[in-house]
Amino acid sequence: MKSLFERGPTLLTRLVMALICAATLMFLDHRLNTMQPVRSFLSTVVAPVQYLAVLPQEVIDRLVYLSTTRTTLREENVQLKQQLQELEMAVQRLNFLENENDRLRQLLGSDVRQESRRMAAEVVSVATDPFSHQVVINKGSANGVYEGQPVLDNRGIVGQIISVGRGTARVLLISDQSHAISLRAERNDIRVLARGTGDLQQLELMYIPHSSELEVGDKLVSSGLGGVFPEGYPVAEITSLNRDERLQYARVLARPYAQLDRIRTVLLLWPSSATETPVYDEVKSSSAGEENTNVD
Repeated sequence: MKSLFERGPTLLTRLVMALICAATLMFLDHRLNTMQPVRSFLSTVVAPVQYLAVLPQEVIDRLVYLSTTRTTLREENVQLKQQLQELEMAVQRLNFLENENDRLRQLLGSDVRQESRRMAAEVVSVATDPFSHQVVINKGSANGVYEGQPVLDNRGIVGQIISVGRGTARVLLISDQSHAISLRAERNDIRVLARGTGDLQQLELMYIPHSSELEVGDKLVSSGLGGVFPEGYPVAEITSLNRDERLQYARVLARPYAQLDRIRTVLLLWPSSATETPVYDEVKSSSAGEENTNVD
């Protein structure tokens, strides 16, 4: 009588056969690349499974990205609208000021300052004396420069010409202790007299009563009195105000707008009342050795 289930090869035999098959397939694949079609087929079969496995994560990442991008765009849109509104208001304000300026000029009968009445100059020397605030510029009488002529930089009044050579001129800065200038407060038109203190960063207002309405931060501009400096040019800003009753007058200090400690280029003005006129021809180098080239 035969057994219901015939016994097959032993486990050892199966292991040896499996190893032989594996070695044979490895040899054939390595030498002849016979398993490449099988790998390609298996990769094609497994690819949808791999895609489905990573699909939820990709969907979540995409949703988060879209949500973040939309929020960012919404915030940037709000900011751009605010900036646009502010710029439109600034343009409206600028148009208003330009129209008002034109009306005031027509009312006063004054003309716009012409560029032909200005000339740029370079500082070529600075006074070595710490008690004298003077500089020398490379324009002189050959360019129409005259004594008492106002000098400015891109921020405000620098000083005035005190001596002129043919190719150079000497400028007395407003911070020099011997210099004084008539000013007015832009806020309330109070007229004051400012003198230099010997400090490039400080002016002192003279004879200010304790009851004066001047305040710290008031902008001081040239008053036009004295006939040297034209009216309306910025000069200084009040930085300190001491109303000590023990003093005869209030002590008021101001900081010049002009950068007196680092001026390199200045602007010469010819007011409408000046009899001299600017000459724009270049001065010959032979005039460089004349008087006032170096400051004592």
